[in-house]
Amino acid sequence: MRALIQRVKEARVIIESAVNVVRAERSINQGMVIFLGIEKNDTEEDSQYLINKILSLRIFEVNSSVNGKKEFEKSAIDISGEILVVPQFTLCADCRKGRRPEFSKAAPIEKAKLLYEYFIQQLRKKYDKIETGKFGAKMLVEIHNDGPVTIILDTKGY
Repeated sequence: MRALIQRVKEARVIIESAVNVVRAERSINQGMVIFLGIEKNDTEEDSQYLINKILSLRIFEVNSSVNGKKEFEKSAIDISGEILVVPQFTLCADCRKGRRPEFSKAAPIEKAKLLYEYFIQQLRKKYDKIETGKFGAKMLVEIHNDGPVTIILDTKGY
């Protein structure tokens, strides 16, 4: 399971529905956007590991009393930050051969959807300031990066 995390001042996702031309919008203020890629060998344990790591990840700055420099000292929880989770299977791409991404590592749709929903459910049990994209939907994502700070987490090692 892979998570690409971006520290943001604000972000929003616009979810498009081709069937009814319905659009839904979800937004957050200061916090983080998590793009989540689910691979075929991922498990609920991978979800738990990522959730614990993400919620404790100190990527928010405070002024250091020692040297006056800004340092990563706070987590999203510490600053009451908001979290937007967006499913993104393209994080599972393998681009080592050829010019076209290959997605054989990505979980099948049914499994990926179940693990995405499990991830969201478990994340909400630990923290309440969560917004989400919609699995399988076409989405427009607007991000106002803060830093920029971008972190990649991979439960299988990176």
